[in-house]
Amino acid sequence: MQAPPERLGAFYLGAEIDPQTGEQLNTPIDYDARDLTTHAVCVGMTGSGKTGLCIGLLEEAAIDKVPALIIDPKGDLTNLLLQFPDLLPSDFRPWINADDARRKGQTVDEYAAATAQMWRKGLADWGQGPERIQMLKDAVDYTVYTPGSDAGVPVSILGSLAAPKLSFDSDAEAIRDRIAGTTAALLGLVGVDADPVRSREAILLSNIFEYYWRRGEDLDLAKLILAIQTPPVRQLGVFDVDTFFPQKDRFGLAMAFNNLMAAPTFQAWLQGDPLDIDHLFFTAEGKPRHSIFYIAHLSDSERMFFVTLLLEALVTWMRGQTGTTSLRALLYFDEIFGFFPPVQEPPSKKPLLTLLKQARAFGLGAVLVTQNPVDIDYKGLTNAGTWFIGKLQAERDKERVLQGLKGAIAEAGRSSDAVDYDTLITALSSRIFLMNNVHEDGPVVFQTRWAMSYLRGPLTRPQVRELMAPKKAALAALAASHVEAVPTPHVRQTTAEAAPIPAVSMPAAAARPAEPSAPKGFSTVQAALDPSVAQAYLPVDMSRSRAVKVVADDAGRAIDVKTVQMIYEPAVLGAASVHFLDRARKIDEKQDFVLLSPVTSSALTNIDWGRADALPLTLSALERSPARAETAEGPFFASVPEEINTERELRAIASDLSDWLYYNKRLTLTTHATLGIHQQPGESDRAFRIRLQDAARQQRDAEVDKLRSKYRTQLDRLQDKLDRNEKDLAQDEAELSSRKQQEWVSLGETVLNVFLGRRGSRVLSTAVSKRRMTSKAKGDIERTQEEITDLQEEIAGLQKELESAADEITRKWAELLDDLTSEDVKPRRTDVDVEFVAVGWMPSWLVTYHDGIATRRAAVPAYALPVQETKRADG
Repeated sequence: MQAPPERLGAFYLGAEIDPQTGEQLNTPIDYDARDLTTHAVCVGMTGSGKTGLCIGLLEEAAIDKVPALIIDPKGDLTNLLLQFPDLLPSDFRPWINADDARRKGQTVDEYAAATAQMWRKGLADWGQGPERIQMLKDAVDYTVYTPGSDAGVPVSILGSLAAPKLSFDSDAEAIRDRIAGTTAALLGLVGVDADPVRSREAILLSNIFEYYWRRGEDLDLAKLILAIQTPPVRQLGVFDVDTFFPQKDRFGLAMAFNNLMAAPTFQAWLQGDPLDIDHLFFTAEGKPRHSIFYIAHLSDSERMFFVTLLLEALVTWMRGQTGTTSLRALLYFDEIFGFFPPVQEPPSKKPLLTLLKQARAFGLGAVLVTQNPVDIDYKGLTNAGTWFIGKLQAERDKERVLQGLKGAIAEAGRSSDAVDYDTLITALSSRIFLMNNVHEDGPVVFQTRWAMSYLRGPLTRPQVRELMAPKKAALAALAASHVEAVPTPHVRQTTAEAAPIPAVSMPAAAARPAEPSAPKGFSTVQAALDPSVAQAYLPVDMSRSRAVKVVADDAGRAIDVKTVQMIYEPAVLGAASVHFLDRARKIDEKQDFVLLSPVTSSALTNIDWGRADALPLTLSALERSPARAETAEGPFFASVPEEINTERELRAIASDLSDWLYYNKRLTLTTHATLGIHQQPGESDRAFRIRLQDAARQQRDAEVDKLRSKYRTQLDRLQDKLDRNEKDLAQDEAELSSRKQQEWVSLGETVLNVFLGRRGSRVLSTAVSKRRMTSKAKGDIERTQEEITDLQEEIAGLQKELESAADEITRKWAELLDDLTSEDVKPRRTDVDVEFVAVGWMPSWLVTYHDGIATRRAAVPAYALPVQETKRADG
């Protein structure tokens, strides 16, 4: 089988099968990725090959860089990580099942070699080579998550209790749906089967969630437990909360959650990556991700709990996306049995129904799979546009699937009467599937291609741990390198540092002087300034003990701390805002700045705001008075220089600040001119990159559609002409056959007449005429065959030209993604607002200590320092 040309947006799933003969045709199945936005259902018994089909589909999605959430209740989908471009026996060996080798009468090494050879041959038979496996391996980031376990990457559920980034004013129904799902999942985890309307437990929890989420406050289990005991709402319906749900009963519910939280086994649910859909779809660098949720180890209630939280989070994420006609992301659910029943209403069913009904508009496709086709809500699946049906075990399975399939066909406005689906399904065998796609003219029977991933079968938790060990180590190293560093305070030493010694000795409280005198240059009394001079105090952000540790670390040896005192030094503090307005780009951004310029002798006459620190705090965080300290520790104050102690001088400094902001501050926008998209203020590079990829995908699909539409007219015209010529050829061949028969009859008559001695001139003339008509019919056939050959070549040439042009469009948009430019938005003079300039008091801890050589003093800033990236306030 020759694989089709590599085209983004086209999923190579296999090759067509002639349903009459069962023979494989040389026609590849190129499934349009956008058809998945109307969702897909895959049903088939164990051994039907549905895992191979679905892994192949997910491989194609990965090559197309479509991110996916993969719910894996059995462990089969972990095979997606078993990708071996080199196809070496040593690659397969760690994952070989020793029992399989034993049944084959082979050693593990022999079986690994045989498996590697089988995979190499299987891929080659389907036109796939090692380079395609490498392309798959490089396309997306694969991660196996194990909720409630650290075998893979653990998942923290706390993010699911956080207030969604939606507004009750516009999205109240969506938020309440999420509250209902989250409440049902939580209660199910503690064994409460709660009706959202009749259960007092569900009603209480729902009201608690709504109370906090309306205020934008996140919840966690501890806060929820306290809220159950002391609800923030005092009335439920017409009854007060104690009448509706007595305190004693509420205590029992709170204890149930407390027991859950206190259980050591539950701690794994509170650690790991957050249940953040955007993070699960894309890495920090914006690379698409296939996140596999391995839940084979969980109990039924735990599975329902986690799946519900995941689906509710996905629905919330979906509602925050813009509309698109392209496939933006996938949800793959490997076994929906128990999560989507026809009669019952488990917590997972409502978000699944919401996704099936609404996700299409947002480019989110759902692929739902089951090997238990009887107990499924097929009415809910009528929104699925594509059905993959494999071999079924029982007649009742076939009847239920046919019922669901015909319902989906009817929902699409089509009739199923013209096709004998019953016969087609009955004839299916392993790896042979019936595909019914409402976007195509009719059903297709096809054989699935060879999977590039090694289909080893379900992995156990220890195997998942082994599989994910390198990934977890890499994630840990990455996390360590990206931990937000607390800026190291500048420690001002009075003498040189000494050699390192590893201990710190803290003085006893009784050993400290009760009332030490003020440090040199400082006073216990703050200088009195004119009331017109604004003053503000930076909030203390560092504890006394941490300041001592900083000094000890800086000294590099054991130190004996004598005193620790709080000191305040004056600086120039400016608070301002700059408004950036660009109506053409719909930019309306206000940026606030709190700038601190320490007072030095060189800066008294001309403050350089470009060297000022941009403090990571808001104007409201400034204090009106100094921090309190123990009497023996201050605070103590430095004197205020004359150059900043009057209102007139501060007004002049404020004017300088306004000028500096106007001439130096710019809002830099990263733009993509071709797509007409710019990075929004506050939008991360990662989010912008993802948005660019979505926009480019839509433009690519639109251009390819336009191109195909243009060529379709020509191809349809040529195909019609070809069909007419093939019909003429069939008629000419039939006529030729008839002429030949007539010619032989005429020749026989002529021979007979000659033998009998009759006059044969008329008969001979007839024979010549018959011969001439036979030659003419033969010439007509040859001309028609030539025309057919020419038409076939012209059609093939046009198709090749079409594919080449489509590939060029794909390459163009892939290359254009990096075609970014930067543009600055400049403020108007009136857009700069200096709110105030004041004498800002900088708190520091002054540590006096002996390091074994001499007594020294070190001042450690006690206020919040700017992070490294924004330490200076330059433009």
